[in-house]
Amino acid sequence: MRLKPVNARDLSLETLRLFTGRTPLLTAGDRNICNPMTIGWGGLGELWQKPVCTVYVRQSRYTFQFMESHDYFTVSVLPESCRDALHLCGSKSGRDLDKIAACGLTVRYGAGDAPFFDEAELVLVCRKLYAQDMKPECVIDQAAAEPFYKEGDWHRMYVGEVVEAYQA
Repeated sequence: MRLKPVNARDLSLETLRLFTGRTPLLTAGDRNICNPMTIGWGGLGELWQKPVCTVYVRQSRYTFQFMESHDYFTVSVLPESCRDALHLCGSKSGRDLDKIAACGLTVRYGAGDAPFFDEAELVLVCRKLYAQDMKPECVIDQAAAEPFYKEGDWHRMYVGEVVEAYQA
């Protein structure tokens, strides 16, 4: 076990680059079944006096059903040496393949039995606080959003309280 618990409020500002310089894995589910997917959008901050992580999942994604049926999710930042695992988790569906077995990742569990990966450099275990569908009628800058929704399939936004954090 190479990851050590840390206080989410003690994470460095470099953590704020989590979604700009890295490709984290979002994982939802439990000890019985779970699914990871790569994510490129998200944010970290504070809401309701709690440290939070915001992620976005399209309803067509296999992970969506796990996000809906579980109260917790995790965000795992893997090192460059795991680039192939990130590629697989971003290009294959968990409907067709056990991505964790295919990648050879080591699953650990945090609060709420939320699965994450021991190979990670940073893990955020989050308890869902808020979820809302993104809607075209709410977009202020249509030109910014349009390239991402040519076929519809809008994202649902999830805001989770960071209840546990682990760092290598």
